[in-house]
Amino acid sequence: MFRLCVIGILCGGSLLAAGDLSSYRGLHFGMTLATAAEQSGARLPEARVLHQKPALIQEIDWRPRAPITSDPLKVDPVKEGVLSFYNGELFRIVVTYDRYRIEGMTAEDVIQGISATYGTPAKPTVEIPFRSNYGETAAVLARWEDPEYSYDLVRTGDRASYSLVLYSKRLEAMAQAAIVEAVRIEAQEAPQREIDRQKQRAADENQLLEKARSTNKPNFQP
Repeated sequence: MFRLCVIGILCGGSLLAAGDLSSYRGLHFGMTLATAAEQSGARLPEARVLHQKPALIQEIDWRPRAPITSDPLKVDPVKEGVLSFYNGELFRIVVTYDRYRIEGMTAEDVIQGISATYGTPAKPTVEIPFRSNYGETAAVLARWEDPEYSYDLVRTGDRASYSLVLYSKRLEAMAQAAIVEAVRIEAQEAPQREIDRQKQRAADENQLLEKARSTNKPNFQP
C-alpha cells in the first residue's frame, strides 16, 4: 500500500500537465534567480557563486513546500533540491528523494512512478554531470525528454536513494561549456591568486602589528 501511494506521489507531485517538461512545481526553466527564490521559498542571500567567468554560475538550495496532510502515506517523497543558474537563468533542477519515503522500492518502481506522468522513458547508456561527495558524474537510469528539456533519473552518490536531474538542453549546454572554461581559467590564475592571498595576509598582519605598536610604544616603560 505504501509503495503504491509513493508511486502516486511521484506521478502527481510536479503539479504539471502530463508530459510537460518545461517546468517543475512552478519553477520554469529560464526564470531569474530572484523569481525562482521567491517562487520556491529559497533564501536569495544564500545563493552560492560557483564560477564568475566566462559566465556567472550560481546555485541555491531548495526544500519543496509540500501540501500539509495528516495522512503519513501522502507525505512528499522529495527531500531536497538544488537550483542552478547560468547568467541568472534557471538551467537545472536536481531533486533528491527521501531514502525513507522510497525505502523498499526498486529502480523500476521509481521509473514506473515517474513514467505515469512523463511517459515511457529512454534508457541510454550515458553519464551526466552530477556533483556529489562521491563523484562528478552519474549513470542515467532512465530519461524523459523532448527537443528542449531532459529529466534524468540517477542514483545518489551513496546509492541510498535517487535524484531526478532536470534541465534545459540549451542552457545546460551553455552552462557546461562555461564551467569547463571556468575551471581552465581558475587553474591558470591559481598561482597568481595564491601570491595575492599571501601578500594580503602579510599586509593584514603588518597592519595589526602597527596598530599594536601605536598603542604599546607610548606606554612602554623600561
